[in-house]
Amino acid sequence: MTHVKLDKALAEDLITSKLGILKQYIDEILARHKESSSKEFLEKARKGIYKNAEDDAVELRQLLLDYTKLQEILNNL
Repeated sequence: MTHVKLDKALAEDLITSKLGILKQYIDEILARHKESSSKEFLEKARKGIYKNAEDDAVELRQLLLDYTKLQEILNNL
């Protein structure tokens, strides 16, 4: 892994911006299925309640993983 020196305030700003973008994508997926909870959407998608939601469920899981990873990085700055 390559290490780069970066001003803490700039790093926080960049990560916060990326978190906002991820949150927007998450909200778009949930709105498309008229859900407010990621957990409930994923459960309903798993059970087959939503037709053709597999791609959205996979994408949502990845977005949530990315969001969590960035939150951890931000908390550790």
